[in-house]
Amino acid sequence: MNEVSPAILLSGHKLDGRVALVTGGTRGIGAATCRSLASQGAIVAAGYSANDEVALSFAEEVRTGYPGARLSVHKGNIGDPADCRRVVAEVIDAHGRLDILVNNAGITIDRTFMKMTDEEWMKVIAVNLSGAFFMSQSALKHMVERGSGRVINVSSIVGEVGNIGQTNYAASKAGLLGMTKSLAREVAFLLGRSGKRNDSSIGLTVNVVSPGVIATDMTSSIPEKIRDNLYEQIPVHRFGTPEEVARVVHFLAADASAFITGQVWSVNGGMDM
Repeated sequence: MNEVSPAILLSGHKLDGRVALVTGGTRGIGAATCRSLASQGAIVAAGYSANDEVALSFAEEVRTGYPGARLSVHKGNIGDPADCRRVVAEVIDAHGRLDILVNNAGITIDRTFMKMTDEEWMKVIAVNLSGAFFMSQSALKHMVERGSGRVINVSSIVGEVGNIGQTNYAASKAGLLGMTKSLAREVAFLLGRSGKRNDSSIGLTVNVVSPGVIATDMTSSIPEKIRDNLYEQIPVHRFGTPEEVARVVHFLAADASAFITGQVWSVNGGMDM
């Protein structure tokens, strides 16, 4: 069982009583986000797609690392609209509400543009972009009815600057930027029309976090020569950690962040200024 990083054990109460759903929540940035939210008192629902053993082990790790923490795991196919709706409903049924949605799940299928197949294009778009749309649509219906909530989409620096061999991934992550800004405007309008917007409300916000090169399983297989080249492109001269991304997510999820919406928060060591 993995040990919980001492840095993450510095707990607070920013999210006491809030229910958070994190897609792709048992590995990498998603797992760090679940730990970070739990450390701030949130009830966490971690979404995952395949490995039951890893999901159950992760849930036990969080409960052990944070005595009193409540974390459930929910299996689903983020590329299936019906399954997205089912998972959101399952979380609301299990915990009675949903306050925070973190659209973190994502995949890469890299190939140069001219050689990319129809399936490679459509699968990445379905998981990374369409999945976030369907999860958000279901969650925001519930949040608008309640008059408050947080949606945080996890994009990528690749969606902002592009990358050779990742046209599908770049398009999906760039799409999250436009979707975030549109949703932020739309839900603010809907909240006002419903009469549930007021000066004392924590509001309903939609933001996006855009990580740079983060040290995860996805980047661990990068050849040494390419890693060295990447280091030279990052002013702080290192890869980021999942925990550094997670701290920005839990900041945006807090009640006190009610005046921040439709924004892109870059966590990339200065790689794109």
